[in-house]
Amino acid sequence: MQLNVTGHHMDITQPLHDYVKEKLERLERRFDNVTNVHVILSVEKERQKAEATVHLSGANIFADATSDDMYAAIDALIDKLDRQVTKHKEKMTDHHRNRETIRHQVD
Repeated sequence: MQLNVTGHHMDITQPLHDYVKEKLERLERRFDNVTNVHVILSVEKERQKAEATVHLSGANIFADATSDDMYAAIDALIDKLDRQVTKHKEKMTDHHRNRETIRHQVD
């Protein structure tokens, strides 16, 4: 998985980068076909915002989260991405199961 973390109106510190990388490993454990992740962390007045685009085999997933604390925003972002990746994975496996069921009914 290729990870690209950028900051908008802020500097990305090493601990922040490591935290994002550690949290994204959860997505990798859930779904093997994560190829590229682009995370943008930004600050607008009192709002801390984290957004990410995840490139999977067959889909691109986008999510964003806002909080008063950057680490809380990252946690919320990962939760949203995790739900979307799980949904994508279930769609793929359900699709293949339906095809097998149809083949057995035709034979």
